[in-house]
Amino acid sequence: MIERYSDHAANERTFLAWVRTAIAVMAFGFLVQKFDLFLRIASESLAPRSVPTRNEFVGTAAGLLLIVLGGAMMVFAAIRFRNTALDIDAKEMRPGPGTRPDITLVVLLLLLGVILFVYLVYTVLSRF
Repeated sequence: MIERYSDHAANERTFLAWVRTAIAVMAFGFLVQKFDLFLRIASESLAPRSVPTRNEFVGTAAGLLLIVLGGAMMVFAAIRFRNTALDIDAKEMRPGPGTRPDITLVVLLLLLGVILFVYLVYTVLSRF
C-alpha cells in the first residue's frame, strides 16, 4: 500500500481538475477566435455595412491569449502537482503554496472575460 495514498489521490484529482479546466480555457479561446470570424461573415451578409476591421484584432488576440493562458495553467498545474507530492512525502511540516497564483489566474480570466463582453457588445451595437 502506498503511504498517504488518500493524500496523493486527492493531489492527483486536483491536478486533473486543473488540466481539464486548462483544456476548457484553451477550447474557449479557439471558440472566441472562430466566433470573431463568424461575426465578420454574418455582418457582411446581414448588415448593409460591415464591422470595422480593427475589431478583428480584439477577437483574435483574446482567443490567442486564452489559448496561451490555458497552456500556462497546465504548466502551473504540473509544477504544483509535483511540489504537493513532495510536500506530502516530506517528514517535516511545510507551509502551503499560498493563494497568490490562484487569485492572479482568476483576475486574469475575469479581465479577459470583461474585455470579451465589451467587445461583443460593441460588435453587436456597431451593426445597428
